[in-house]
Amino acid sequence: MHPALDAFLADRDRPTPYLVLDPAVVARRHADVVAAFPGAEVLYAVKACPHPAVLRTLVAAGAGFDAASPAEVDLCLAAGADPARIGLGNPVRGAAATAAAHRAGVRRFVTDSVEDLDELAAHAPGAAVLVRLLVDDSGSATPFFGKFGATPQVATDLLRACASRGLVAAGVTFHAGSQQTRPTTYAAGVAAALAVARDAGLQHPVLDVGGGLPVAYRADVPSFTEFAAAIGGVDGIDAAQLVLEPGRALVAEAGVLRTSVLRVSRRPGVDHRRWVYLDAGRYQGLAETENEAIGYPLRVPGRDGPCGPVVLAGPTCDGDDVLYRRTPYALPLSLRAGDHVDLLHAGAYTASYASVGFNGFGPLPVHIAPAHPS
Repeated sequence: MHPALDAFLADRDRPTPYLVLDPAVVARRHADVVAAFPGAEVLYAVKACPHPAVLRTLVAAGAGFDAASPAEVDLCLAAGADPARIGLGNPVRGAAATAAAHRAGVRRFVTDSVEDLDELAAHAPGAAVLVRLLVDDSGSATPFFGKFGATPQVATDLLRACASRGLVAAGVTFHAGSQQTRPTTYAAGVAAALAVARDAGLQHPVLDVGGGLPVAYRADVPSFTEFAAAIGGVDGIDAAQLVLEPGRALVAEAGVLRTSVLRVSRRPGVDHRRWVYLDAGRYQGLAETENEAIGYPLRVPGRDGPCGPVVLAGPTCDGDDVLYRRTPYALPLSLRAGDHVDLLHAGAYTASYASVGFNGFGPLPVHIAPAHPS
């Protein structure tokens, strides 16, 4: 755990649920990525956690930003970001969003279709274009299922078509899937992207490997340096300008989501396990428990002793608001209503995913832990 978070969480009387963030952890993780990938440009994926304190911390650290919408662009600018260091990475925007980002000074856009390329020509003249390549994302916790990305031939054709539309063919991007645990998947994507850039006649392309760098939630994952070695070992990589878009990898460990137990229920004839209902669930920041894709480490302050298996569920009336039924979790047998359950490594994709009012539950409150003397 981190001292600033521990100090903040020592107050047991603060209403739950809430997320608490320590921006100093974000700064350290950014420094770790920079050290592992020397010479690469790091663009923080704003969608992971767009809190102003996080964005200001990363501006001060020298990061750029990957935004998905004009609203995220505005958040970055308000935090002091240089628009030249902001890319609009969502290839599905619409004309109004494209024009708004361009007016704000964004000049780097991602595309994956000729229809969008025409939109960029009309509403973002002169923009630098990265074409998103469809790649294998097996090994990730949350793959994209083909929603984005062009085939190699289409990607090559899009790059070749940029000049005739007054656009700059800058390079190729891809996304290997969120919480990607296989360095070899990145290496394969890099090789495919470099081949597209080469076929399109780009001698020194921008090569944006997207996000997806993993976090050690309940199991170890490869280090940043292992991913860097896999990417750096691809033939031709030295001619490219490498870009990364980490989100989860920078902010997850900076956050703890504190919940309270609403009920511990024994359900004879239904389940041999206790059902533990928390005051935060699928709609209060734990969207990534869908399909049990992300298994957060849990901590129960003040409760020790023997543990037993549980099913974890949220507070709403939705039958899908069950967090972990298949994934094995065990909590203290002494657990009672009113106890706290902390979800660790919860800084990414929690508050930014939370509902604004399903069943009358408000958005997840976010607190910033005061700096703690080291």
